[in-house]
Parts: sequence; structure tokens; C-alpha cells
Amino acid sequence: MNYEDLYQSLLPDEKSVKDSVAVLQKLSKNIAKETESGDLKYLSRDLDSLAQTAAALSDTIERLRTNVDAFDSRAYFESGDFAAQMLDICREMELDVQGEFPVYEMFPYRIRLDVENQDIYMDKKRIQCMRPSSFMNTVKTGQDKLQKAHFNAQSFSGELAEAYDLAILKQNRQRGSDMYLTTLYKLMAPMSRFRKDYNLQSFSFDIARLYAEFINGMNETKSGRRFDFGPTRYNRKAIRILDANGKEQFLATIRFMND
Repeated sequence: MNYEDLYQSLLPDEKSVKDSVAVLQKLSKNIAKETESGDLKYLSRDLDSLAQTAAALSDTIERLRTNVDAFDSRAYFESGDFAAQMLDICREMELDVQGEFPVYEMFPYRIRLDVENQDIYMDKKRIQCMRPSSFMNTVKTGQDKLQKAHFNAQSFSGELAEAYDLAILKQNRQRGSDMYLTTLYKLMAPMSRFRKDYNLQSFSFDIARLYAEFINGMNETKSGRRFDFGPTRYNRKAIRILDANGKEQFLATIRFMND
């Protein structure tokens, strides 16, 4: 199955609906003037035209409904056709995607296909969409908007440093020790209700933007504390990001140092 086939079959009748509605609007205005002026001759003519146009519109609507009802949206999701076409479009648009049906990551979004209800979840936002290309345009628009959004690297690194200091105290570690980024995230969003507004994906995106600044030479907080990122032997502890060139990187730890 492919929604594009249904889309192409709907286009002619979609145009017919648009044209019929335009005619109905014009006739409605004419009828209003004719009833006001008492022009019964033209009023009778336009009423006949109105009835004919309405009947044609009703036939068009029935054809549209028949075609739409014949499209098995549940099978489209269950068969994996929607997902396969979505991934093909990802490749065409050169968008990064990871994961397996029905859960994917399109950094920084987590995408879940809800087969039971034929819905798509982009993080927590539910999207009702049967057209893969339309959904991918939504993802791309969201990614572009996030990239253009203001980001204060100095402010974020300062907040990260505060969480780092708290983690050092809680774990009784030496200053300058590497701390897992996931540990700092839990301290920055300690309660579940906070994590709804600032989930791990959002945190990862902020880390990606901070990492971009780090690569460009920014390695100090506003207060002058130097910081550095570190890897880990345990990939499950790492945060996957895309760098400024769109290449994936795995960051696990960070450390802040006092000169």
C-alpha cells in the first residue's frame, strides 16, 4: 500500500469539490440579491443551478468517501508499508534516522508509530498523518526551527556545572572527575513532571549545541571553569548526538575543572 496512490486518485475530485464550492458561493450571493430585489426570473434560474451544482457536489463527495474508506489505514501501519516509505523519504531528504519499527530516533525527536490507533508520536506530541512525505516535512521543519532557536551556551554550561558539582557531592567524588551526562540530566530534571517538559532528547539536543561550541573553541563557563567531554566503554551510558556536520557522536561524560 502507498498513500501516494490514494492521494493521486483523490486529486481530481478534490479539485471538483473546490470548483463546486466556488460556484455555490457565487450562486448564494446572486440568490441573496435576487430575493432582496424581487427578481423572481433569475432567482428561479439560479435555484435550479444551485440544485444541480449541489447534486454534482454530493456525487463527488460520495466518490471521495468510497476511495477513502477503501484505504485500510490499519493495514498500512501494521504491514510496515508506512514505515518503509517513511525511511525511504528520510534517505531522499538525507535525514538521520536510527531505530527499528515501531520506534525511531530522528535527532532530537523520538518517533513512535502507534499501530493500534494509526497515530504517530513525535516525542509526546500526537500527529495524525497517513502521508509519509507530509510527516517527514513536519519533522524537517521542527528540526530546522530548533536549529535556528537561540541557544546560550554560556548559560547552559553554567547550569551543567552546577549539576556536576551536586553530583560530585552526592557521590563523594573528587573535583575534576568524569561524570555521566545522564546523571547530570537527572539532577537538572529531578522529577517526572519536569522531564515531560525537558526530556532526555531535549537535553541531548542542548548537549549537541554545546558540543558544537566546544569544537569551535569554547571550553569555559562564564565563571572561567574549563570543561571537557569524555567517552565511555559502555555505549548504553552514552548520549547519541549529531554534530554540526550531521555526523553522529557518542558522548558519555563531562568534567569541570577549576584552575
